[in-house]
Amino acid sequence: MSESSEVTTQQATSQELAEMIAEFEKYRERLVNSTMEAGKKAKLTKSSVMAQLEPELNKIDDILKKLHQQKASQ
Repeated sequence: MSESSEVTTQQATSQELAEMIAEFEKYRERLVNSTMEAGKKAKLTKSSVMAQLEPELNKIDDILKKLHQQKASQ
């Protein structure tokens, strides 16, 4: 099944890539905002919240980078 999803990604149009990029950017922003809000309620420091969030943000940033590169190569 992952093979078919790879084919789908390779055949994505510029518009589809732009939509995926926009969705990942929105998701990243929502993730940061909701996590920071939860951290405030739990009275955690911003640095400790960001330290926990950093691995997930790195994954999202890597995906965004790949999508931008794929869009640029079309």
